[in-house]
Amino acid sequence: MVWCSRILLRKYGNFIDNLRVHVKGGTGGMGLPRLGGEGGKGGDVWLVASKEVSLKKIKDKFPHKRFVGGVGNNSSVRELRGEPGTVCEVEVPAGITITNDNGAKIGELDKAGDRLLVAKGGYGGSFRTNFTPSTGQKKIIRLDLKLIADIGLVGFPNAGKSSLLSKISHAKPEIADYAFTTVKPELGRVIYSDYKQISIADLPGLIEGAHINKGMGHKFLKHVERTKQLLFVVDVQGFQLSYKTPYRTAFETIQLLTLELQLYKKELLTKPALLAVNKMDIPDADGHYQELLQQLANPNEHLHSLPDDLIPERPIEFKYVLPISAETGQGIEDLTHFIRKSIDEQAELEILDSAKEKLQSLQTMPSRPRKNKPALRP
Repeated sequence: MVWCSRILLRKYGNFIDNLRVHVKGGTGGMGLPRLGGEGGKGGDVWLVASKEVSLKKIKDKFPHKRFVGGVGNNSSVRELRGEPGTVCEVEVPAGITITNDNGAKIGELDKAGDRLLVAKGGYGGSFRTNFTPSTGQKKIIRLDLKLIADIGLVGFPNAGKSSLLSKISHAKPEIADYAFTTVKPELGRVIYSDYKQISIADLPGLIEGAHINKGMGHKFLKHVERTKQLLFVVDVQGFQLSYKTPYRTAFETIQLLTLELQLYKKELLTKPALLAVNKMDIPDADGHYQELLQQLANPNEHLHSLPDDLIPERPIEFKYVLPISAETGQGIEDLTHFIRKSIDEQAELEILDSAKEKLQSLQTMPSRPRKNKPALRP
């Protein structure tokens, strides 16, 4: 039997990416002193990753309960060793990190079928415990979802990420001419003529200071961690969040986005990256674009416009730079082609790396000593 606690949640619209739940292992069964009987162990609580469930489904299905393991059976004359309590298995979406209330990491469930023990059941009463059972572990845990996608869109608000996603996939995100239209993650799929599918995540726009959780900082950056590659989307004219904030050119925008990723987690900058320079349909866009290409070719010569504390440790290197207009469709076909090309190239490299690792492990295996053949008598 499964019970579920009242769940505290953080959500974007109907999208929920964080749940706080109570889990408790079952109490063990009573021992039987006069016959030395041992009570059954309390049931454990396990989280099991599944493709068929979301955190919202969990919240809707179990709005006011807890996840508790079954109580172990008492020892009896008919059954000296009591049966263990029912194990509680809770289906959760793949791609979650489990932490305690203090933020300490308990584990991760990356793919369907992964399992994690989150609360042990208590021991049954026995001779060692004076036949008194113990209660199960009791914890408050957090389930933190990180979207898993092939490509994660990285950009400041109003760069055109939502418009781009709607052009290249079936997704229908909210689109408007003001910042922060994306307030919940959107996941779309690009479907190619050979039925290959590539998933693309449009995530809430960054602002300067996102790494310290300004704006929707951590809500965005945590999802970037599980994408295979990054697609930077910048406005060819540059960006200014409001009249109170400084104007940034397209080149400066790229450096600031790089810095936010670096300060949140340096490992993000090791992901393959592409750059889509958007809004190429506006007047003078070609001039701005050519200037950006020159700056990207020699980035260190053009960083003087930024304060020292806003310069990343190293500029990001893009595999492909593509001019596009999400408004008119200019360059969209080329972009989808190079997204596919980049994903395929990464897959080939992963296959080669895996083959090399297997070969190295075979070469380092100790050889078996040869057995001496017995000498034949004449």
